[in-house]
Amino acid sequence: MKFYIFARTVVKGILKVLYRVEIKGIEHFPKSGGVLLCSNHISNLDPPMVGITCPRPVSFMAKEELFKAPVLKWVLPHVRAFPVKRGMSDRGALRTGLKVLKEGHVIGLFPEGTRSKTGEVGKGLAGAGFFALRSEAAVLPCAIIGPYKPFGKITVVYGPPIDFEEIRREKRSAEEATEVIMSHIKKLINDNKG
Repeated sequence: MKFYIFARTVVKGILKVLYRVEIKGIEHFPKSGGVLLCSNHISNLDPPMVGITCPRPVSFMAKEELFKAPVLKWVLPHVRAFPVKRGMSDRGALRTGLKVLKEGHVIGLFPEGTRSKTGEVGKGLAGAGFFALRSEAAVLPCAIIGPYKPFGKITVVYGPPIDFEEIRREKRSAEEATEVIMSHIKKLINDNKG
């Protein structure tokens, strides 16, 4: 945890020099309990940007290949990231994610699975819906509004938790649950552009 706080402080210092960071909706963030934080994905800088603006420590799922890179294989576990195999159902990563949520922590996910080259919100993958349905965590939409231009403005918007009670009760599919999450992210972007 000490390294997480240290890394967050360093990254925050760098990003706040490079960009004018505006945070909206921080009051919507639950102070305790498991939180599934779902955001759009426009840049490799999204995870650190969410990490420095989120009021609680965040665990991110990161593609397995990153854990093989010389420095990252040490850094990533120390900043609470855990690996996921892309392009397949990774049961180990799903179990880890559910455990993190059950223990009352925050998981940060980019449901699209990859960066949007156009800046438009793409289709979300079923993983986000899986976590939303299989846990009792609060599901919080987040929008990152850019672009990441040096000294430009980046807005990070946290929306109110999505009411998942009925969706869980109706036993909707993971794909349908993800669609609900993505629609909330799109609305946050549309409501906060400009």
